[in-house]
Amino acid sequence: MTEPDTAPARLAYVRAALAKAERAVGRPEGDVTLVAVSKTFDADEIAPVLEAGQRAFGENRVQEAKAKWPGLKERYDGVELHLIGPLQSNKAAEAVALFDVIQSVDRPKIAEALAKEMAAQGRSPRLFVQVNIGSEPQKAGVPPEETDAFLARCRDEFGLTIEGLMCIPPADEPPAPFFALLDRIAARNGLPGRSMGMSADFTDAVPFGATHVRVGSAIFGTRPKA
Repeated sequence: MTEPDTAPARLAYVRAALAKAERAVGRPEGDVTLVAVSKTFDADEIAPVLEAGQRAFGENRVQEAKAKWPGLKERYDGVELHLIGPLQSNKAAEAVALFDVIQSVDRPKIAEALAKEMAAQGRSPRLFVQVNIGSEPQKAGVPPEETDAFLARCRDEFGLTIEGLMCIPPADEPPAPFFALLDRIAARNGLPGRSMGMSADFTDAVPFGATHVRVGSAIFGTRPKA
């Protein structure tokens, strides 16, 4: 069997793999939201994936998303745009205006800025806290041992409703223990959302309760140099 060579064909392949993983653990098909990570790809490259019915997309940078998504949202109904990259507090206003889900809440300054902008704009994007699940110094996110306290602060000090947690496991280690840890942290805090799993390991995340998987290269192919 040859590998699919277009983005819509790769999307179909990923959807089938995700459905198989859901069935294998007794979850209904479609239980996990597939977020197609379209960072570094332009509107013309994203359009065929939209035409194929995909509606949830992930972007890393506010400015890049701002340049291409307003026009795409006008052309295609029902788009759900996720911010999955680091957010600077000075971009909070633009992020709240553009994104439907912000997955990278990772420090009090961001939580405070988002709370202010959500109140000012009357808009409530769904929020995930990013956990630095492998405690890697080069990665963003709240350390696992500090996540409970940060979630409480988001709720009590900033009045935010947090839907779930997001993580990126270490690239050179098996992901399962890190997915299991994120699941435990989410469960003890009563959070329904778990955003975990990417192109190389999205099927591995399904047994650990993933509600969202973020798949880029397996759909769009090799990324151009950013």
